[in-house]
Amino acid sequence: MAEESYDKECDYLFKAVLIGDSAVGKSNLLSRFTRDEFRLDSKPTIGVDFAYRNVCVGGKTIKAQIWDTAGQERFRAITSSYYRGALGALLIYDITRRQTFQNIKKWLSELRGFSSRDTVVVLVGNKSDLGQSREVEEEEGKSLAELEGLYFLETSALQNQNVEEAFLSMIERIHEVLIQKITLDNKSNGDDGDGAVAVVPAGREIVNIDEVTATRPDQVTVVREQVELKESALEVIWR
Repeated sequence: MAEESYDKECDYLFKAVLIGDSAVGKSNLLSRFTRDEFRLDSKPTIGVDFAYRNVCVGGKTIKAQIWDTAGQERFRAITSSYYRGALGALLIYDITRRQTFQNIKKWLSELRGFSSRDTVVVLVGNKSDLGQSREVEEEEGKSLAELEGLYFLETSALQNQNVEEAFLSMIERIHEVLIQKITLDNKSNGDDGDGAVAVVPAGREIVNIDEVTATRPDQVTVVREQVELKESALEVIWR
């Protein structure tokens, strides 16, 4: 559970974002992964929201900090700022709405404009349980993923199909990139050891592939408060 795992010790804290048009199922994918919940009455995200989940990869405890961004155009200036420092992203479309698939290149271009070249991106075709209403074939998703160098999965948050796989494939690949980065840094520093964690100390780290910075959980609490303030302001602006 995201809230229960918040205060537990972790070796790394990875930031990831969920991106895509409104109503493609981003919030339900996040709640399914972090709390194993699905809400039929899920409302559109205002600005941004986030949740946590601890996972174990390569013997390390990783706290995945996953940001759910609003898909509405009016929030783009706010949500795009949260792409910075993201090590991974799920780029999500709705297989029953072709327009959401056609907008993927726009979202991908925006993500690449704000994030690192090493950001791990998984293309996700959501709502696979609605096959009878499908407007985007699975092969189309695969072809786009191959063209853009992305990972690809179709998911159903409702039926909990491939949700775990989508998030874990992203987190595991981020970890692989991190270890490669640490190994290269250690070699450049003349360290011929196994390159395990010499560059990045264990415990409560936000790991940025280009620049390693330490962020404590109490600072993340401040971020949560800032998000809540932004959401209140947005409600006033858009009321």
